[in-house]
Amino acid sequence: MLDINKIRQDFPILSRKVYDKPLVYLDNAATTQKPLCVLDAMRDEYLNVNANVHRGVHYLSQQATDLHEASRENVRSFINAGSTSEIIFTRGTTEALNLVVSSFCEEFMQEGDEVIVSVMEHHSNIVPWQLQAAKRGICIRVIPMSDKGELDIEEFKKLFTDKTRIVSVAHVSNVLGTVNPVEEIIRISHDHGVPVIVDGAQSTPHFKVDVQAMDCDFFAFSGHKMYGPTGVGVLYGKEEWLDRLPPYQGGGEMIESVSFEKTVFERLPFKFEAGTPDYVATHGLATAIDYMLNIGMDNISAHEQMLTKYCMEQLKTIDGMRIFGEAEHKDAVVSFLVGDIHHLDMGTLLDRLGIAVRTGHHCAQPLMDRLGIQGTVRASFSFYNTKEEVDALVAGVRRVSQMF
Repeated sequence: MLDINKIRQDFPILSRKVYDKPLVYLDNAATTQKPLCVLDAMRDEYLNVNANVHRGVHYLSQQATDLHEASRENVRSFINAGSTSEIIFTRGTTEALNLVVSSFCEEFMQEGDEVIVSVMEHHSNIVPWQLQAAKRGICIRVIPMSDKGELDIEEFKKLFTDKTRIVSVAHVSNVLGTVNPVEEIIRISHDHGVPVIVDGAQSTPHFKVDVQAMDCDFFAFSGHKMYGPTGVGVLYGKEEWLDRLPPYQGGGEMIESVSFEKTVFERLPFKFEAGTPDYVATHGLATAIDYMLNIGMDNISAHEQMLTKYCMEQLKTIDGMRIFGEAEHKDAVVSFLVGDIHHLDMGTLLDRLGIAVRTGHHCAQPLMDRLGIQGTVRASFSFYNTKEEVDALVAGVRRVSQMF
C-alpha cells in the first residue's frame, strides 16, 4: 500500500487552495506536478554545476556532462533499451514523433507509400504525417475502433498493402485511456516487414515499459507527464533503424567534422541532438524516474487502476452520465459528458469548486468525430491522487448537473 499522505508532502502545490477551496488536481494526462527532489536537483545543478556539456575540458563542463550522460543511462534502464546509443533526448513526445516522421519519410517513403495510424491518435501522430502527405504524396490509412474504444485488429490486418512502409500508434489513448495491444500490433507489422512507432506519452508514467520485450522500432515519451520538467522528452529507436535515418536538424553537437565541401555526422545518439541540450532538464527527468522507481511502477499502476475503476463506478450513479472509453484494458483516464451540458461549462463550474480537469477535444479531433461529439470532460489520475478526491469530483459533477 502506498502512503499517499506522505507522497503528497513531496508536492507542495497539492496543498494549495483555488477559489478558497482545496485544490483537486485531476489533469495529470496534460501534465503532472513535480516533486521537490526534481526541483531541488535542477536548482542545485544551476547553482553548482552549470556549464555547457560535451567537449569542455574544464571541471564544471565535465561534471555537467557526466550528469547529462548518467541521465541517458537512467532512461535506458527505465525502458530497458539495449544501449544508450538508442536514447535520443528531445523537447518532448511531439518533437520525438516529428523527428522520426521527417527522417523516415525522407529516407524511405515516396509518393503513394502508406503509413497506418489509429483513429485514437493525438494530433502529434497525425499532423506530421499530413505534412509529409502534402510534401511527398504519401497516404494515411486509419485503424478503426469499436464503440467501447478498442482497436479493431482484424480490420488493422486488412490495411496492409505492398505500399505500407510504417505503422504508428498510441500505446495508451489520452482521451479513452485504452491500453492498445501494441505487442500484437508490432508482431503483425513485423510479419509484413514493417517497422512500428509507439507513442508512449500516456503509458510511460503509469506502468512498466520494456521496449525490448515490446519489440517496437521507435518509442517516444515526455518528461513533464512523468513528474519531470517541461521541455524534455525521449525518442528510443533501435540502433539499426537510427543508423539508417538522416539527421533531423543540423548544427553543433551532431557533427564529427565540417568543411564547406562535406559534413561528417557524429555517432549515435548525438547525430540527432543538434545544439545545446537541456542538460538541466535531463537531470531533472532522471531524478523523476528515480522517484517513480522508488515508489514502484507496479504500486503506481495498481493505485491508479483502483482510482480509475472507482471513478467510473461512482460517475455512473449520476443521471445522464456518458463515459467514453470502456475498454477491457484501460488506464488512468476517464472522459465523460453529462446530459446536454457542454464540456466547457462543466469544466468551468468544477474549477470554481477547486477541481482541475481538462475539457475540449484533447488534441484528438478525429476521435471526437468518430464519437460524434465536440469534446469531453477528462479526469486523469496520478499516484498522488486519492479516493477522497474522486469523491469530490463526483460530488462536484452531481452538483453541476443539477444546475442545468
